[in-house]
Amino acid sequence: MLLTGKVTGVNGNMVSVAFDDRVTQNEVAFVLTDGNDRLKGEVIRVRGREADIQVFESTTGIKVGNKVEFSGQLLSVELGPGLLTQVYDGLQNPLPELAKEAGYFLKRGLYIYPLDREKTWDYSPAAKVGDCLKAGDTIGSVPEGIFTHRVMLPFAWAGEWEITWTAEAGAYNIDTVVAKAKNGDEERNITMVQTWPVKIPISCYDEKLMPREPLVTQVRIIDTFFPVAKGGTFCTPGPFGAGKTVLQHALSQRSEVDIVIVAACGERAGEVVEILREFPHLEDPRTGRHLIDRTIIICNTSSMPVAAREASIYTSVTLAEYYRQMGLSVLLLADSTSRWAQALREMSGRLEEIPGEEAFPAYLESLVASFYERAGLVRLRDGGQGSITICGSVSPAGGNFEEPVTQATLKVVGSFLALSRDRANARRYPAIHPLDSWSKYHSIVPKDKINEARAMLRTGNEVNQMMKVVGEEGTPTSDFVQYLKSEFIDAVYLQQNTFDKVDSGCGAERQQHVFDKLLDIIRHKFTFPDKDAARSFFQRLRQDFIDWNYCPWESDTFKAGEEKIDSLIKNGK
Repeated sequence: MLLTGKVTGVNGNMVSVAFDDRVTQNEVAFVLTDGNDRLKGEVIRVRGREADIQVFESTTGIKVGNKVEFSGQLLSVELGPGLLTQVYDGLQNPLPELAKEAGYFLKRGLYIYPLDREKTWDYSPAAKVGDCLKAGDTIGSVPEGIFTHRVMLPFAWAGEWEITWTAEAGAYNIDTVVAKAKNGDEERNITMVQTWPVKIPISCYDEKLMPREPLVTQVRIIDTFFPVAKGGTFCTPGPFGAGKTVLQHALSQRSEVDIVIVAACGERAGEVVEILREFPHLEDPRTGRHLIDRTIIICNTSSMPVAAREASIYTSVTLAEYYRQMGLSVLLLADSTSRWAQALREMSGRLEEIPGEEAFPAYLESLVASFYERAGLVRLRDGGQGSITICGSVSPAGGNFEEPVTQATLKVVGSFLALSRDRANARRYPAIHPLDSWSKYHSIVPKDKINEARAMLRTGNEVNQMMKVVGEEGTPTSDFVQYLKSEFIDAVYLQQNTFDKVDSGCGAERQQHVFDKLLDIIRHKFTFPDKDAARSFFQRLRQDFIDWNYCPWESDTFKAGEEKIDSLIKNGK
């Protein structure tokens, strides 16, 4: 029986509803307007016989007395073959299909199935009649692009289920029954598609493991100095124009992961358009195909309803958990969590809750922590491993890292990549500040070697600050050489040319080899007659090193470039 209620008040995108029966927190409800629109919403508070509903659309035209229908289902997503290459909004509506249906201006109250019901998939059964399975165990599989997509026993099924019937191998659509299972006297059908509530983590695995293995992003400053673990968390806070989007493109294209999920949460439409235009055409270095073939984009721009931002974050992490359950490595890029927090602040204000710092909800830290906690490395029941690595972009106003969202994020992430406007303005890409950033994870380079390079960067920075006061002429030549060495590290290792086919991605083995060469230069005791001679030498060395970075790994030109550098160091004064 469908439960209903009536609107008693409207405050922005929050609608208060009186009901007679029972209503559940986070339940989906539909508000009916006089124009016959059914506007989707989520119950965010229940008090007595009245509920507050967050509506994911514009509430224009909703009146007191309008009918409300409660679905009895929590806010959920569909999981099954066909998710890859899709562009969804925050509620998992496929945007290309919405555009076909409604044109360029999306119609309010229009919702479309997330997965194609007509397309057939080549299904291969894996479970046999009589097998006893638990939620998340594999029933069969279908090929999805370059991956084997597992059809699993629905995550919501508790206890053990005995397979009573399986379909033969063949081509079926996702709604076709491919197996049947029973638990006692109850028998249920299994199809290729299932639903799962977005705010509840998927936990159908044996154990959550400590992230230890470095995730190679092929960005030198990250992998060497501020590493990220496979299954770990990191954030990239920075002001507007500091290169967050450019860094995300590099991470998605070069990181050694299977699936990339981009959650454009509240970003400006122009930046999202750039992603939608470029991703389908970006070459995937790992497969030789297009990057979009292993990507899902959740698109909820700043011009879309604010309430849907919260849903988009949870939708993206649920899709990531689904692919982790198949034993795949997933990279989730959430851009930006600041816009998500702003949506939480707006809703908290409408609920008239006691505000925390800067009017954000008092429970902001708890929500941020619960989101990042859904990352992780897990061991599956079949012995395989899957991982979700979460990167959250933070957009603090004016680049102020002391604001609540950045501080709440820093308490839970394992790596902090501070983006600097000064470095971005100086065209030092990636614009990650080498002295402000930090990481708790293990690097691909031994710690004692990294400490040597960091000490040189700090010393060089101190000399630079001193020279701003006393001038270059008041600085001893020995200190000036220290400064030149730190600038050399920055120019040839911390900076990377994303437009060069070779330098845009630097593998772990190459990074270790090049870093050892860098240390040789740092440790070398140079003696120069004056500062001009020192400057001239390091300019030549820097150019030779940059040219070396552009040579393919272990090629003849690479070896010749290394010999040229060695000769220059040997003959250097």
